[in-house]
Amino acid sequence: MESSSEEMTAPAPETVPGSGGTAVDPGSAGAVGTATAAGAEAGADAVNGTTTDADAGTGTDGLPVSPGPSSSGGAPAIRPASLSPSRASDFMQCPLLYRFRVIDRLPEKPSPAATRGTLVHAVLERLFDAPPAERTVPRARSLVPAQWDRLRETRPEVRELFADDPDGERLATWLSEAERLVERWFSLEDPTRLEPAERELFVEAELESGLTLRGIIDRVDVAPTGEVRIVDYKTGKAPRPEYAEGALFQMKFYALVVWRLKRVVPRRLQLVYLGSGDVLTYDPVPADLRQVERKLLALWDAIRLATETGDWRPRPTKLCGWCDHQAHCPEFGGTPPPYPPASRAAGSAEGAQGRMGPD
Repeated sequence: MESSSEEMTAPAPETVPGSGGTAVDPGSAGAVGTATAAGAEAGADAVNGTTTDADAGTGTDGLPVSPGPSSSGGAPAIRPASLSPSRASDFMQCPLLYRFRVIDRLPEKPSPAATRGTLVHAVLERLFDAPPAERTVPRARSLVPAQWDRLRETRPEVRELFADDPDGERLATWLSEAERLVERWFSLEDPTRLEPAERELFVEAELESGLTLRGIIDRVDVAPTGEVRIVDYKTGKAPRPEYAEGALFQMKFYALVVWRLKRVVPRRLQLVYLGSGDVLTYDPVPADLRQVERKLLALWDAIRLATETGDWRPRPTKLCGWCDHQAHCPEFGGTPPPYPPASRAAGSAEGAQGRMGPD
């Protein structure tokens, strides 16, 4: 992984047939296999022990499920049929956390850091609506209030963040912090030289094993030579070197999906850390992505086993302090909800494997 400031520009996107997935027409907002969402990977990043400031999200990719045998002999358990980077990381961090989010679907309160991440991602996405010459710092900063208003309309729960701030002082400080993160981005990349092929792209591919991988990529750049770069914005700080591999897991996940869909290995994976002003890059090779696929298949088997047996063990770490579910966790004297949930027994069509924080 290395720092990089190399830019890529994109030709007009074309319809790309899926390989084991859905045909994706990047130019059509209503095309199956694409979606627009003003968000990013949520919460305090906790991929293999990497914790940074929050990159929030909105929950867009569902979880198809299928009934399986119940450990109690009652209603069938819910077998997972898909994985996103967030939920894969949840299970690696703590199987019980995965259960709380995907199967029990316990509510989680929005946090200022996670919501700020959502806001910043929305601003950076919308900035590219403007012609290149107008993608300036003042214009980007001017988008912050409007995108905050839009976020409050689409996610009313975030309004409670500043319910006890009658004078608006905390809100003003919070918005200023978001503006500073947006402004810092201009020192890391030059949007006047970029023409993304995709922004907030929903991707989905089914592996030969039957496992469906899905996620949302912040930005896809395509060079005139056809080389693909996958870019992800982080509002936190770059991880220490010993945690670099964990930070890359999400990006390799996306690279694997793109490889299976388009039969092209992305030339570069790029993480843009707005909190510390770092740009970290990694150039994957097929061997990397095959290794990620093997890891995901093993992870999927472990999730299926836990689903069938009901054995969702907590895995205590320092990240437990961020968790909203301590009241239901045995490590904190709590009791998990009954399993499997009565409302999600056989016949349930989808779950919540989207972006939700913190992760």
